[in-house]
This record gives sequence, structure tokens and C-alpha cells, in this order.
Amino acid sequence: QVQLVESGGGAVQPGGSLRLSCAASGSIASINAMAWYRQTPGKERELVASITSGDSANYADSVKGRFTISRDYAKDTVYLQMNSLKPEDTAVYYCYANVRRYVSSIFADYQYWGQGTQVTVSS
Repeated sequence: QVQLVESGGGAVQPGGSLRLSCAASGSIASINAMAWYRQTPGKERELVASITSGDSANYADSVKGRFTISRDYAKDTVYLQMNSLKPEDTAVYYCYANVRRYVSSIFADYQYWGQGTQVTVSS
């Protein structure tokens, strides 16, 4: 199995910064892509940023220029640096990983989610 463990959430004032981390562990052959999603009550989970194994990154329009996603391949970890935070960034942030595993003598891709970490932006 594979586990994703997130850290770095918390409360911050508008204009402040936070850095989220998500470490993957377990039976991993390779990680194809990692991403951060967020969700607020009553709304669907939305993609915030994603990054492929080739370091190609994509961002939601609402966070472009403020958030940066990066990966540490040696640690199987993805980061989300969040700057100039706004109250509308308040949400539970979830880490996502598309992982290649060697199971039953074949390679196959699996999707995993972290448990979520709360980010609150308020004065």
C-alpha cells in the first residue's frame, strides 16, 4: 500500500504565507504525478496545482503567481508554497499522487489521497 502524509497547514492572516508538504511512502515503483486539491463545505474538490514527473506544473487561475508547487524526488515529497494568501484560499487541502506500483507481476497505476490539512486565512 501507499500512504500520503500531509503537514504544514494552519491559520494565517491575509497576505501571509504557508508551505504544505506531502510525503509518499510504501510500495512505490515510481510517482507519475502529484497534486494539491482543496475543498470547502458544500463545494466540490478543486485542483489547485499539479506537477508531473518531468516537473511540468499547472495551476488554477485563482492561485497563479501566488502558489508554487515543487517536488523532491529523493524524498517522494511534494510541496505547495502559498504566498499572498487570501481569505478565499481557506479550505481543506488534499495531497494527491498517481503512483506506479508493481503488483502481481505487473506494473499498474494507482491513485491515492492524503487525509487533508486545514488552511485558514483570516484577520
